[in-house]
Amino acid sequence: MTIIRSASASTEPNIGKAFNQHDMSSTKKTEDTTCTQIDQLLQRNPNLWRGCNITDQGFQGLSTGFPELDDILPGQGWPQSGLVEIISRHWGMGELQLLIPLMRSISEQGQWILWIAPPYVPYAPALIQAGIDIHQVLVIKQDTSCKDALWSMEKALKAKDCGMVLTWQNWLPGKVLRRLQLAAETGETLGIFFKRKGSKYSQLPLRLQIKDSDSKNHQFSAAEITVIKARGNFRPLTTQLDLYSQK
Repeated sequence: MTIIRSASASTEPNIGKAFNQHDMSSTKKTEDTTCTQIDQLLQRNPNLWRGCNITDQGFQGLSTGFPELDDILPGQGWPQSGLVEIISRHWGMGELQLLIPLMRSISEQGQWILWIAPPYVPYAPALIQAGIDIHQVLVIKQDTSCKDALWSMEKALKAKDCGMVLTWQNWLPGKVLRRLQLAAETGETLGIFFKRKGSKYSQLPLRLQIKDSDSKNHQFSAAEITVIKARGNFRPLTTQLDLYSQK
């Protein structure tokens, strides 16, 4: 009897120990697999960025045509859709020149470019010289009511055959901006807001500021571009551009 009890006492703990180790190993493998699957799912989501990783934003941007600007933008270029804010204290400082290469590309694809309430009438000969098909350009006059302008912008952002919407709106409530952002994502369209003054409370995911270059070799074509807000950037990034060097 002593022998039987001794054998049972020595065997049961070993069996239990082996079972627990096997169970823990299986659980760990399952957890690792689940974590890997979740991580892969998150990495494929372009609308999600991680504060610990500012270089890989999960999407490839559209080249601005200016390599120096591409280098400081997430995705190495303009986002393929969504809203962008460009702040310029005075109109005509080169804010439109920043977009000429992209507008030319959109025009070549046969997509529309909508201008909403520009401060000046677009100069058709200059657009033609830049390689932009003016037959793909639509302009909504400055005296259009804000309600009609916003309605036109939302419809254009949702349209698949519209590649870009340019608008000059000084201020819009957050609710309207969120609605326009959703419209841009739905239509995969890029919306550009030109503003004279910026606000640190702006909800737009990408914000740029353009001003005259302070360099000693100052030229009319030289400008300083600062990315003051972008998903994944912890601090403002600035570059100097010769805006009229692009052909």
